[in-house]
Amino acid sequence: MRIKLLCLCAVMTLLSCSPKGERNNYAAFTASLDSLFSRKFPAGEPGAYVLVTLHDSIIYDRGFGMATLPGHVVEQGEPITDETMFNICSVSKQFSAVALLKLEEQGLISLQDPVNKYFPEFKADFFKEITLAQLLSHTSGLPDSRPRTPEEWAVYTSKNKTEFSRVEDFKRFCGVEESVRFLEKQDSLAFEPGTQYEYQNPTFQLVELLVERVTDQDFDAWMQEHIFFPAGMTNTLYYEPEKEIPNLAHGYEPVGFTTLNGDRVPLDNPFGYWRSQDGKWQENDYGEASFFGTKADGGIYTTPLDFVKWDRALYHDKVMLAQSREKAHTPRILTDIPETSYGYGFFVEERKDRPKKIYHTGDNGGFLIFEGRFPDLDVFYLIFANRPDWEREATVEKVDNIILNKLTR
Repeated sequence: MRIKLLCLCAVMTLLSCSPKGERNNYAAFTASLDSLFSRKFPAGEPGAYVLVTLHDSIIYDRGFGMATLPGHVVEQGEPITDETMFNICSVSKQFSAVALLKLEEQGLISLQDPVNKYFPEFKADFFKEITLAQLLSHTSGLPDSRPRTPEEWAVYTSKNKTEFSRVEDFKRFCGVEESVRFLEKQDSLAFEPGTQYEYQNPTFQLVELLVERVTDQDFDAWMQEHIFFPAGMTNTLYYEPEKEIPNLAHGYEPVGFTTLNGDRVPLDNPFGYWRSQDGKWQENDYGEASFFGTKADGGIYTTPLDFVKWDRALYHDKVMLAQSREKAHTPRILTDIPETSYGYGFFVEERKDRPKKIYHTGDNGGFLIFEGRFPDLDVFYLIFANRPDWEREATVEKVDNIILNKLTR
């Protein structure tokens, strides 16, 4: 909490010394965000935390809605605060990219190394050509061939050993070893490595195994020592089913409905997932969502305040060298998002009508996440939500416009 108090004091000093017109801009900025997010995330429902920093000071931070709904774990439920632990899903990828950049700084790897140098069990010849850099930029050409249907499961189990008897259980509970096992028998590529972009998760999951093989340390322990601790992130960890996570936000999704004999009734719930007392919400995280249990591609839980520390650590070179950060933020390949490229674990938006933005999104189960920075303006913001039924891209566009029109002019 100390970081928040220091930042708020800095903001109060900033505002007291600012001209009246500038203070009015801050008031209009705050009012615009309040209006936008209070409508999207009503009280008593799953919600979000929104935080904005300017020049290292928190200038907006507010929780909307519930981290845990009434009757789920805690009878009265728990509101979202700046210390709520959210799963940040694919935003975790930037931490994995930074881990490999850090190992490169230490002389333990090169991003130009071929994948088969660290994974000799992957037998296809193309693993001698695919580089670690291509894994981090989604340009490897490796398809995501994990089974998702009973038909695909039958083919998978004819070639691979597995601890699961059903594809539904495989999707809900598999860990990294099982999730990437298909690569051992992969015999084709979607495209020539380095020539195209296709967003993938299993290629990032390999980072966990690679870190352990190179360092002879447990992945979580290495990340704590070399990434989270230098950044000052004391409330950040990787999800494991048996871990106790304080201030945990659960992911929720709206319950689907159908019409039966003229009545509107909720869809069946064959696996018995938790549903709210009013029948509107259903839990959707580990045990419900597909491929939720892997770490390097999407397994981090952290708080809004800890993520602010991460942003500062990146831009003050506390975790890795400035040249490594520049490598991560350098556009490597154009994506399917207009005017947006991918670096190593980061999207890079370069629109003609506004400053460059470095950002990432994340979504799995009930979590829908955004974090982004305008480096030239020294503005950073995040939206951590534990419900997926809001228009993230349209909302981000509105926030960008509020920042550019009410905060930086």
